Amino acid sequence: MKKVLTLLLLATFCAGQSQGLISNVPNRNTTSLNGVWNYIVDPYETGYYSFHHDVYDKQAKPSNAAYFNNYHAQNKQELVEYDFDKSPKINIPGDWTSQVPELKYYEGTIWFKKSFDYNLKANKRLFLYLGAINYKADVYLNGKKLGTHEGGFTPFNYEVTSIVKPKDNYLVIKADNTRHKEDVPTINTDWWNYGGITRDVTLIEEESSFIEDYTIQLKKNNNAVISGFIKINNLNTAQNQASISIPELKINYKGKIGTDGMLNFEIPAKKISYWSPENPKLYDITIDFNGQKLNDKIGFRTIETKEDKILLNGKPIFLRGISIHEENAKGGRANSQEDALRLLNWAKELGCNYVRLAHYPHNENIIREADKMGLMVWEEIPVYWTVEFTNKNTYQNAEDQLTAAATRDKNRACIIIWSMANETPISDARNAFIKKLVDHTKTLDNTRLISAALLTQSDSAGFGTINDAIGDYLDIISFNQYLGWYGGKLEDAEKIFWKTKYNKPVIVSEFGGDAKQGLHGEKNERWTEEFQEYLYIQNLKMIEKIPHLNGLSPWILVDFRSPRRLLPGIQDEYNRKGLISNDGNKKKAFYIMQNWYEKKKKE
Repeated sequence: MKKVLTLLLLATFCAGQSQGLISNVPNRNTTSLNGVWNYIVDPYETGYYSFHHDVYDKQAKPSNAAYFNNYHAQNKQELVEYDFDKSPKINIPGDWTSQVPELKYYEGTIWFKKSFDYNLKANKRLFLYLGAINYKADVYLNGKKLGTHEGGFTPFNYEVTSIVKPKDNYLVIKADNTRHKEDVPTINTDWWNYGGITRDVTLIEEESSFIEDYTIQLKKNNNAVISGFIKINNLNTAQNQASISIPELKINYKGKIGTDGMLNFEIPAKKISYWSPENPKLYDITIDFNGQKLNDKIGFRTIETKEDKILLNGKPIFLRGISIHEENAKGGRANSQEDALRLLNWAKELGCNYVRLAHYPHNENIIREADKMGLMVWEEIPVYWTVEFTNKNTYQNAEDQLTAAATRDKNRACIIIWSMANETPISDARNAFIKKLVDHTKTLDNTRLISAALLTQSDSAGFGTINDAIGDYLDIISFNQYLGWYGGKLEDAEKIFWKTKYNKPVIVSEFGGDAKQGLHGEKNERWTEEFQEYLYIQNLKMIEKIPHLNGLSPWILVDFRSPRRLLPGIQDEYNRKGLISNDGNKKKAFYIMQNWYEKKKKE
């Protein structure tokens, strides 16, 4: 009878049923679908619409012309105008921009197909987890639509228990990187619009009831209590206990799960070795539910502000940072552990204890490596420049991306700041939009600081002023400024003073200027290494005098691709503000910043 009930229960999980985001995927029972996939370029979306522009997946009768059906002609006379198996191949994860020269500028639809076998054990459940697809993804398994996801930098998952077969499964994904005004980010950005399946594709096998998500962090305002929750997917009320084990802290906590599938807990803890850049301590943690063990490595630290100071574990800290885009050595979207280490090791060499991951949630690899290396992290969602602040769907998209980022990364001690936006023009609608995001963030996680990269202006007396009304809602006042590059004279740097109406910590979230690595000249000659070097020298003289200064993250660690940057022989479709060239050579300004951070560290 028990077996029959279990089978009936599993049958209720419908095809492609949307589930809450599953966290800590790297430590689960997974099968990778990474590797070589077939793809079809489809600029007219022939595989999605009929010639009368009817959507194939909304028709009652499956169409052989729909690419997601992966149909093959049954005889020599049948008309079928596509064939994945004869189509070109591409590596996944990976963007099409850098892998296929003909697709460098392509924006539109490309279909991807991966065939696989999977023998799902009895009474088990299976989920498809997609790390990120840029920008809009329609996902199909064996011709059945699982769902549609928007947002190019956040993970999502679907249950496929009732769809998967032992043999000859075909996963088809329609990826579309077309830009739209109402999207997040909007139509206009300063980075390359890499298209495709840019992060891991993974199958997760679970029991009928399993640990979907959890938070295990220090309680706000109490560094001797570990608190959080455990969320069980499809709780069987006969199995209503879970435990948390942290052997080094001699913790073996057991608690009862509520009928809503939630276990909220507070656990007193003694002699915690707190995570910091000098001591990036991660504890081995095991969550046990009904014999299912889920392991993690979690660090414990406090991060807070007191008046105009940032306190890590109760002590003031200066954030020696750098901004980073998610690009690899080949000029493509970074996705591997090796990509993450390349960028973070350069940041460490620069003297950083902190990185700003701009302008979107980065790959999980870089977050986990930062956790191990002791690099604090600013994580951001792409509310960038002029998104449609009055559009309810745009807001919901931004909130969904924020939720996914926090769900994935909230147990990583390295993350100290959630950023709501970058360089957004001030308006009442924008203020309401960001205030709502701030409020939502606090419901997700009240243990971290909240900021946004703001714009500034000069007042009538010539002072640089920080008076953005959104600062009322932020823990840290961060702003971008480009003295000597987008205006102002570098010679006047020491004469420029700043003022802010907020008695809060200030971070200069961006400053800098372009230089073509290897191009030399006078310090007043734009694009040369000497100009960038002088720009850094002068900006740092000004920055040192900014009131309430608690850190900075110059723009940017490495030159990155941007279709806005077109000057032949200099930019060549790269933003050249990197302290390191895209081929890995350090510029003179790198050493100015390195020396300044060394001095700051000694202070």
